[in-house]
Amino acid sequence: MIWAGCFVLFFFLYMYLLSPQKRIREQIQRQRAEKKQLYDSAMSAAQEKTRVQLQQETDYLRNKLNDFVVDSADLVNVTLDIGRIASEGQLSSFSIRGKEKRKDSEIPNCERIYEDCINVSFTAGDFSQFAAFLNALERRRPVVFVDEFAITRAKKDDSGHRVNMDLAVFVKKQQDS
Repeated sequence: MIWAGCFVLFFFLYMYLLSPQKRIREQIQRQRAEKKQLYDSAMSAAQEKTRVQLQQETDYLRNKLNDFVVDSADLVNVTLDIGRIASEGQLSSFSIRGKEKRKDSEIPNCERIYEDCINVSFTAGDFSQFAAFLNALERRRPVVFVDEFAITRAKKDDSGHRVNMDLAVFVKKQQDS
């Protein structure tokens, strides 16, 4: 009876004193592992080699962004480049104009970039002229996206096919000083 009573007493002591300590010990070990990981990351970031690697990666990503986004000050150059491409392609009746901002020109969850729309219309003698112009637009940097286009077939008087295109360009917003 004494042994059974001691066993029950030790069991309750274990459940109320030692078992919670075991859970707390495991929790502290997890916190220690997280802190050690943070410390190792900080030590790695402090090394010159890591800093150089991160700077190279940042430069690469910035250059990649410049392939798709134009500064707002350079937006005029985009329209001039499109006009130059059209004159090189010998497109007739070429006209380019900015479209009024659409309500969806703001990109959701994007605070620094918006979409600017440009309307281009011209007359192409044949499909290969249109394809050459489109190909030149696709190879241009920063990228010009063709949002929509419509081709109206020429009448029998052989005046050329009329093309109307809506282009989109991503533009960096002006940052307040």
